[in-house]
Amino acid sequence: MNILLCGDWDDAERDGWAAALRAALPPRDRLLLQRGEVDDALIHAAIVANPPPGSLAGLPGLRLIQSLWAGVDRLLLDDSLPREVPVARMVDPAMNAAMAETALWAVLSLHRGFFDYAQQQADGLWRQQAQALADEVPVLVLGSGQMGRAAAGRLAQLGYPVSAWGRQPVAQAVPGVRHRHGEAGLKDALAKACIVVNLLPLTPATRGIFGQPLFERLPEGASIVNLARGAHLLEADLLKALDSGRLHRAVLDVFYTEPLPAGHPFWAHPRITVLPHVAAQTDLRSAAAVAVANIEALASGAPLANLVSRELGY
Repeated sequence: MNILLCGDWDDAERDGWAAALRAALPPRDRLLLQRGEVDDALIHAAIVANPPPGSLAGLPGLRLIQSLWAGVDRLLLDDSLPREVPVARMVDPAMNAAMAETALWAVLSLHRGFFDYAQQQADGLWRQQAQALADEVPVLVLGSGQMGRAAAGRLAQLGYPVSAWGRQPVAQAVPGVRHRHGEAGLKDALAKACIVVNLLPLTPATRGIFGQPLFERLPEGASIVNLARGAHLLEADLLKALDSGRLHRAVLDVFYTEPLPAGHPFWAHPRITVLPHVAAQTDLRSAAAVAVANIEALASGAPLANLVSRELGY
């Protein structure tokens, strides 16, 4: 089987992925780093990471597009993507675990006031804050996919009252987590949440979801954690909510423009914590194994895993 590796990356990143994938692929499969190494009709699968638009057009033998990223919003914007070819997103247990760890850190730090204490240290101020118990801090996780479920489950294990919200009911509940869906479920969960963690896919329906209408549904002094996509957040609305006291703090790992531009108000805001898109970095070895497992399923005629609904956008 001939497999095209295609992405928006520099040579070093491409070569790292190529080495990991070749180590995982069986000898019969050939990994191609560019079109033209074989006839286009003989390319059977593509492993991609936000490939430039048009990269996968004109491949009549293509039978699978396997993304190396969990989010496929940019990929699906390419109108030249062959509609008859299934698209699979990356669902990597190692990445799910890493994202859950970041969610735990952010929620614990907000709950226990550790970001506030860090500011007190910078100001040379010794002041003890009141300490709430975990079961007094309701947490809402937006997103009931693999990452959302992993984060919600770990938070529940620490004793937080956790709700997880998605568009549709879940087939299997996470122990200790109250699952919500639909507009009514979201409204009720927001009214009680002290901390909201966003792990939603980016779709037209979720773009800008972290904005004034949602902030006004939260209890005054709540905090948000955005670990999903920068376009989920309306930046001006966040600054207004923080400066007015509607929100207490924000932990942000993703941004509308990345890297976050120098001079952006988020850098210096006293109640915003900025991470450089590191909440769940991809591990080449584990992600390569996941991608190759789907390539092997394609070769054997087995069901493909983690297929994307183009209508839903994830």
